[in-house]
Amino acid sequence: MKNRIYRNIIFIFTCLVILVIGGCNSKEEKPKVDKTLHQNSEEKQSVPQSVTQSVAPADSSSAPSVKSSGIVAEVDGTKLTQAKLDKEISNKLVVLKDHVPADRLQQVKTELRGKLIDEFILRTLLTNEVNRQKISFTEKDVTEAIDKLKATLPSGVTIEDIMEKNRTSEEEMRKEIRLGIRINKLVLSTIGGEVKPKEKEIAEFYQKNKEKFKIPETVHVRHILIAKNPEDDDKAKVNKKKAEDLRKKLLAGSDFAELARKNSDCPSKENGGDLGMIPRGQMVKPFEDAAFSQEKDAIGPVVETDFGYHIIQVLKHNAPKTMSLDKKTKENIASFLEREKLQEAFAALVEKLKAKATIVVSGQQ
Repeated sequence: MKNRIYRNIIFIFTCLVILVIGGCNSKEEKPKVDKTLHQNSEEKQSVPQSVTQSVAPADSSSAPSVKSSGIVAEVDGTKLTQAKLDKEISNKLVVLKDHVPADRLQQVKTELRGKLIDEFILRTLLTNEVNRQKISFTEKDVTEAIDKLKATLPSGVTIEDIMEKNRTSEEEMRKEIRLGIRINKLVLSTIGGEVKPKEKEIAEFYQKNKEKFKIPETVHVRHILIAKNPEDDDKAKVNKKKAEDLRKKLLAGSDFAELARKNSDCPSKENGGDLGMIPRGQMVKPFEDAAFSQEKDAIGPVVETDFGYHIIQVLKHNAPKTMSLDKKTKENIASFLEREKLQEAFAALVEKLKAKATIVVSGQQ
């Protein structure tokens, strides 16, 4: 999913996410409240920042057909030719070539065709409107937008990397960002430039979405696993005895992490058997039942699961709770509501522009 976002980062949709919504994210979902508005950590509790833009594209399926075979789409006189579309598809396939199986190539081409036509329609509608309203920008705006883009990139990824991957020049990228800035100003003008929610709105959102702010019960667990082969009863007995012997050593004072590194069959042995914080519902039932019922720091009895024999130690047990409406939570709710308001304004603007535009699309594949 992340790769798809980075591949499309030069497209106008990404400029809009950066400039209108205020961030780039690794999920693609419609503007709605995430199912879980917290992280599984008692130190990091926030409304998720991963709410991205999802705007309905122009409905090319219901548009009248362009009679000329050389024209794929037309928006108020601005034309997209078949030759230009083919070139754009070829450029995208070069980027995607290592990720598309041969048997899916035609499907990907078809999807790309529809996507690029939709982007052409949306870009043209918005470009025409910012030009009609004579919305301007400054180079300072562009620099600030680029700095914001840099801040959203993963560690080790640069803008130059993205431009190279997308076969895009710096000027082409800046052109996209300039348009994004103008569109941002256009969207803000439709809502009077005010997007910051009031304290009352934040409080109401919190009260109406209390379930989303619940932090589940968690335990911080480490374990030693002695794997078993269900088909080998004799070996299973040996492995169970090995687990019991290791437990005795732990009860006698041996170092848990050291024994885990030397004896555990779980990859967590590299971390001394540490599995980190675990919420309910993530582990097999016998393990979960033991972990959530065991006393803190105790070396519990050997637990058998389909994976083998576990020696479990609970390092911390966190009861379920609801995040308080503190300063950080308020800030994150405000950010979420701002993005949602901008998304709605953008979607409404696009629908309005589509309704009064003449959009013609060819059915040619």
